[in-house]
Amino acid sequence: MLKPYLFLIFNSLQRPAILGRRTSSLRPWMIALIIAAVVLVLSIIIGLLVYFLAYNQKFYYYQASFQIPSIEYNPDFSVEHSKSELDLKQKITSEIDSIFQRSSLSHHYIKSQVVNLRSSNDGLKTDVLLKFQFPSNNPGTIKEQVGYILDQKMKSDESFLKIDTSLPYLREMNKVQAEHVLNSGCGVGRESPSSSMERIYPGYEADKAAWPWQASLQIGGIHICGATLISKEWLLSAAHCFDTYKNPKLWMVSFGTTLSPSLMQRNVQSIVVHENYAAHKHEDDIAVLKLSAPVIFSDDVHRVCLPDADFPIVPKTPAFVTGWGALTKDGHFPNTLREAQVEIISNDVCNRVSVYGGAVSSGMICAGYLAGGQDACEGDSGGPLVTARDRNIWYLIGIVSWGIDCGKPNKPGLYTKVTSYRDWIKYQTNI
Repeated sequence: MLKPYLFLIFNSLQRPAILGRRTSSLRPWMIALIIAAVVLVLSIIIGLLVYFLAYNQKFYYYQASFQIPSIEYNPDFSVEHSKSELDLKQKITSEIDSIFQRSSLSHHYIKSQVVNLRSSNDGLKTDVLLKFQFPSNNPGTIKEQVGYILDQKMKSDESFLKIDTSLPYLREMNKVQAEHVLNSGCGVGRESPSSSMERIYPGYEADKAAWPWQASLQIGGIHICGATLISKEWLLSAAHCFDTYKNPKLWMVSFGTTLSPSLMQRNVQSIVVHENYAAHKHEDDIAVLKLSAPVIFSDDVHRVCLPDADFPIVPKTPAFVTGWGALTKDGHFPNTLREAQVEIISNDVCNRVSVYGGAVSSGMICAGYLAGGQDACEGDSGGPLVTARDRNIWYLIGIVSWGIDCGKPNKPGLYTKVTSYRDWIKYQTNI
């Protein structure tokens, strides 16, 4: 009788422990629910942090005015992209960069850009546009911080810049106006490629904002020709684009990398075709168009540089032609802008019997490859041929004009030579 009794006592001692173990256990679905809740809470916290630290940021723009007593005004400062202008602007920008990159605002400072260099009774003066990024908060406090840092630096002898006391030297600007100013310089686009860049026929899609001066000339929403923005209200194109449709009210200009959707559109106010152009010839194939309303410059839309009449165009120089033209002869037009790298070919070579047999005049540029390959094609007419100079500044040297087939051996593209018409362009547009 002893053993059963002991057994019952043992069981009674063990049962509470077993019951306790069962009541403290969690079922798998409950564990999964808890984990999901924890992950959700963490995701919300992380999302809020990302939003407030990254997305809840706002750009702030200020224009500051400075005196530069150590430098005398030089008329070359008013010549866009002259060496004197570029060197001084670079010196000023580097000074501003140094001031803010070593300040408490170093993580908020984005960039600066010299707006102008001007002469005054007090010597050389300049206006500089400053761009910052902060969480959305009190703009007055931000302006005070920017002003305090500049004021402290300008009062010392460490900087060649001094505050222009004749003006409210720090003025806030709205985003649209500021971005227009920041992008008002000409010729800033993609980086100049290396000379060893592979040639791919028939070109390849252009990166967004690589060629911000490229425009599409359209009738009824259909792409007809290309054009090039040379100011906030003027474009250059080919005269032959208007052989059939001369009424400016029929035309619309589209900007952006894609035809649909377009980034920006403008109506055309007037079209001026060169007075010596004749439809049955290729000479004087140039026209200017005035927009009905000026464009607002941005990273994606701004002007190319126009070359002076003596701008050198040397054989073998790499250049780019861009457009929405057909990928093959009689082919369809792509929706996305394409680019093709070509090189300048001397007119003597292009006038050989095996090439164009004397049809290339001094007012034309021959560009492409005698072996064929990269070339402009139907629908690219009126578009730009550009080349880069020092500091990756792009100049419009040609306008897509004519050629035989697309990318055919011994038949490179022919372009209206912009330098030959520089005086005509200035007469028509005052640019």
